Amino acid sequence: MDTQYNPTNIFAKILRGELPCIKVYEDDDTIAFMDIMPQADGHTLVVPKEAAVNLFDLSEQGAQAAIVATQRVARAVRAAFAPDGISIGQFNGAAAGQTVPHVHFHIVPRYADSALRGHAREMQDPEQLKGHAQRIIAALREQGA
Repeated sequence: MDTQYNPTNIFAKILRGELPCIKVYEDDDTIAFMDIMPQADGHTLVVPKEAAVNLFDLSEQGAQAAIVATQRVARAVRAAFAPDGISIGQFNGAAAGQTVPHVHFHIVPRYADSALRGHAREMQDPEQLKGHAQRIIAALREQGA
C-alpha cells in the first residue's frame, strides 16, 4: 500500500532547490549529499528524485537507479576514506529509524576501532562536511562518474 507523500519534507525541498545541501553526485534519477548529522566522517545520503516515502512506494525503475547510484557513491566513499568496512542502510518507517519521510540510502564508513555517533543527533561543522565532500567528489572523478 502506498504511503501518502508529503512534498514539504526536507529532502523534497532539497530536490527542488529550496534548501541547500553539500552535493557529491547527481544524475537524472538520484542525488547524493553529505548527511549533516553524520554517524561517521564521510556519511553520505543517496536520495531518489522520485516522490516516495519508503522503499515500498518507490517504482522498480527508481529502486534500480537508487541502488546503482548507492553502489557508485559507496565505492567513492571507500576510496576517499579507506574505512575497514561500509554500512549501507535504508530505513522504512519511524519505528525502523527513518527520520525523513522520503526514501533514501545511508552510506556510512565503519572503522574497527571507532564507535558510530548517534543517528540524526549532532550537526557537523559545514566546512568539515565540505572537505569530506571534496574527497568523495575527487574519488568519483577518478572512477569516471
